[in-house]
Amino acid sequence: MKRFEKVYSEGVLEATEIWVDKETGVNYLFHSNGNAAGFTTLIDKEGKPIVTK
Repeated sequence: MKRFEKVYSEGVLEATEIWVDKETGVNYLFHSNGNAAGFTTLIDKEGKPIVTK
């Protein structure tokens, strides 16, 4: 079983994706542009992680 599931994707050369950790439900944002990329937790307006049940 894969731990992470991609639930949103847009773009190709400059890509933005949202991934969900199936064990914790925490949502992550992945963004890539050329050779650079970043992966971070999505948070709500109170600074708490966004969790998908």
